[in-house]
Amino acid sequence: MELPDKLTRPYNPGETEGRIYSLWEESGKFAPYGDGKPFTILMPPTNANGNLHAGHGLVMTIEDIMIRYKRMRGYKTLWLPGTDHAGFETQVVYEKKLEKEGRSRFGMDPKVLYDEIMAFTLENKKNIIAQIKKMGASCDWSREKFTFDPDVIKTVYATFKKLSDDGLLYRGNRIVSWCPKHQTSFSDLEIKDEDRVEPYYYLKYGPFTISTSRPETKFGDKYVIMHPNDKRYEQYKQGQTLKLEWINGEIEATVIKDDAVDMTFGTGAMTITPWHDQADFEIAERHGLEKEQVIDWHGKLLPIAGEFAGQKITEARTKIVEKLKSKGLLDHIDENYKHTVKTCYKCGTLVEPQIKPQWFVKMKPLVDKLIPKIESDEIKFIPEHYKKIVLHWLSNITDWNISRQIVWGIPIPAWQAPAQTGKEGAWKISEESPGDGWTKDPDTFDTWFSSGQWSFAALQGKDFDTFYPTDVLETAGEIIFFWIARMLMLGLYRSGKLPFSTVYLHGLVLDAKGQKMSKSKGNVINPLDLTGKFGTDAFRIGLVIGNTPGTSLALSEDKIRAYKHFANKIWNMARFVVSNATETRLENKPELTEPDKHKLEELNTLITEVTKEMDEYKFYLAAEKIYHYIWRTLADKYIEEYKPILATSESARWTLKELYLTSLQLLHPFMPFITEEIWGILGYHKDGKLLMISKWPAP
Repeated sequence: MELPDKLTRPYNPGETEGRIYSLWEESGKFAPYGDGKPFTILMPPTNANGNLHAGHGLVMTIEDIMIRYKRMRGYKTLWLPGTDHAGFETQVVYEKKLEKEGRSRFGMDPKVLYDEIMAFTLENKKNIIAQIKKMGASCDWSREKFTFDPDVIKTVYATFKKLSDDGLLYRGNRIVSWCPKHQTSFSDLEIKDEDRVEPYYYLKYGPFTISTSRPETKFGDKYVIMHPNDKRYEQYKQGQTLKLEWINGEIEATVIKDDAVDMTFGTGAMTITPWHDQADFEIAERHGLEKEQVIDWHGKLLPIAGEFAGQKITEARTKIVEKLKSKGLLDHIDENYKHTVKTCYKCGTLVEPQIKPQWFVKMKPLVDKLIPKIESDEIKFIPEHYKKIVLHWLSNITDWNISRQIVWGIPIPAWQAPAQTGKEGAWKISEESPGDGWTKDPDTFDTWFSSGQWSFAALQGKDFDTFYPTDVLETAGEIIFFWIARMLMLGLYRSGKLPFSTVYLHGLVLDAKGQKMSKSKGNVINPLDLTGKFGTDAFRIGLVIGNTPGTSLALSEDKIRAYKHFANKIWNMARFVVSNATETRLENKPELTEPDKHKLEELNTLITEVTKEMDEYKFYLAAEKIYHYIWRTLADKYIEEYKPILATSESARWTLKELYLTSLQLLHPFMPFITEEIWGILGYHKDGKLLMISKWPAP
């Protein structure tokens, strides 16, 4: 038979993919249909502040594989797409843009800044959606959600109010992690620990020797703390006061006995700076001690530091040590003190603990309901070791600071009462002002507070009843605490049900040398560069084969190029099938030869194995088996065997076509574009019978 015009030319992904995607969209089959059991995935909302990166490419590929497979199995599938305003992350990106323009957010009118970031985000949102479509994502765009959608914000506000009503929300004047550069507080998860080797100072504090790595905080130290059972200090009594010479003159120190002191560390005596250290803050709280701020919000010393006031702490440190030395208060210095410091995860600035009134969620009551469900395996983690990781974190959780001092975010709906109400300083949760004189909280929500409600906020009306709880959450293992654990807690809290039954966690996508991608290294891989060179199908299957859940994947052009050759192989096989078996109708099964029966038995074994692996989320194994079958068995072996006999054997022609079409169906979730294109060329697009909605092969 004469070949169709398309098959006379090499396969061209650039010409094919956009057309095929439009065919899928126009079919309406991305939306849930049929009477099958629902199967739901909510796309992790992609940050609408830039381009897709290789990690996004992996997310879209794995989730699309899940959805396409379940759709072919007859499930009523919903893959709901979404984008995230991404709060602090997006504001940081925009601040860099402002810096390049010679501007700064500081001094800008908040409304102007907000409007600029909104325009920036909405433009990026359009770009991100276009890029997601290029990855072949078969999600229901009619249900697309944005974390700034009014109904999502309404849900977030309802959760905030419910937490307040249930006594799980409070506004506390507590230690928070503060970034002097970005001028906002963080939760514990947004802090990056950094190992450092720095000088450690031993100082004379009256009759005691104390030690510190931060002498710049010591101006406010007027309490000396020791363990009540420390025999070395039994002559000092609780509440006893001592006059002693300190950095800027004589002070009065008070003795405090507390069980938190480690008698084996240093001399067993310590001073505390309650405003700038969590452990010190807790000691001060227990004993009702005064707390005084020493370092301001910009990382500079306050007037309590005397002659050092106004100096940045990093610059003042050596000068303070010199003064202590000149007064005979420096005992000695350990120059090789190894310790861990906390830094901003975005800019690397040393985080300063500060006391600041913020909104906190009490986590323990939420955790206490969640832990038993995880322990009893009501939710499955892939890979399994993440179960222990989550349980360990939940068992040691602290209250969550959900306030952020940034413009770009969902405003916190809280108002402070004026004096004339008789409740001066009291707070009221309300979307609208309760009346004249009430002051709006200028802070915004931590973006993880809103995205932590994604599992139920993205599903509205009848969709909630039909598709919640969802089936699978697929995302990067590195955000298991930021997002997954919080979604589990908030989903269970709001609905009484776990928001999903399976968590599938992929690892990082690394560069070809196995290094983490970063802009500073210049090794960031844009997935669209690779799909443009080699086709989306080659990129997708290249991401999956050899990629076990939870492990990092080294991505190289050579690997993707190899699967471009595989796509060409499939295309050339289509030419052979069309040339030799176009007139063969699978519904008219002839009497088969024993060798052909054996070939079908081998295919049925493959179908059984692949189906099992797909059900167990072992996509890397399923894809590899399909790949080897098509190339090594069907192309290299069977087709070569068939070449001499096809003209005379109807059994051979029928079996060849059956093997090839079934292979296309098995391969479709991994390489959807080329398989759908060939399906149409073979004449199976009549009456809207797309490969995408064909029935998954049964053995």
